[in-house]
Amino acid sequence: MEPRLTHRVEEAVATVVIRNAAKRNAMTAAMWRTLPSLLGELAADPTVRALVLTGEGATFCAGADISTLQGSATEAQTLAAAAEEALAAFPKPTLAAIRGHCVGGGAQLAAACDLRFAEEGALFGVTPARLGIVYPATATRRLVSLVGPATTKYLLFSGELVGTERALRTGLLDEVLPEGELDKRVAEFTRVLVARSQLTQAAAKEFANGRTDRDAHWAEQARGSGDTAEGVAAFLERRPPRFTWSFPRRG
Repeated sequence: MEPRLTHRVEEAVATVVIRNAAKRNAMTAAMWRTLPSLLGELAADPTVRALVLTGEGATFCAGADISTLQGSATEAQTLAAAAEEALAAFPKPTLAAIRGHCVGGGAQLAAACDLRFAEEGALFGVTPARLGIVYPATATRRLVSLVGPATTKYLLFSGELVGTERALRTGLLDEVLPEGELDKRVAEFTRVLVARSQLTQAAAKEFANGRTDRDAHWAEQARGSGDTAEGVAAFLERRPPRFTWSFPRRG
């Protein structure tokens, strides 16, 4: 099968799948270029409330398929950075579901997600030092915010792979699941996400990502949304809330 990204939307969750089985789901140039536009379409879809990024089969993503980039590591880095920024900017909750290798550009994509769940035995590595590449400043800062400066230096200086135990301990992962349990847990957790207030999630994502100029905007959204009144009423009535705030449609 030709390397490609596929996607589906089920029960308000968009799942994007990296497919390049012959090369452990390495991202081709075409796949890197496709991801930002695909994310834009899914972000604009009002039926999508959360997004899962995963790899086909037993691995997440082994990085960039350099053979599709005329041997240019610089081109690979540029395309990976654009895809990473598009993923980080996705306005709804994102979760990387990881099996096997999550290395190089794969780790870059996983770090750009809000959350990362992995199956036991997964391996993680940030490997530009193996190729003599300067890792992008934005990607480095994102990694620092995720795992701290010491672990960032360990990963970037060495290019060594780390397992799920260390990844969980350092904050690179949020949950580690036994073999065979990842899909079930991701489905369970995304059901939780889509049941919660999109207003809360959207504001929290911006604030957690460091944006400091939107306090008034979100206060206004909260006043006009009705989500708070609905949440309180549902709590008192012991029923599931029916939140109604959603992202404005793009014209």
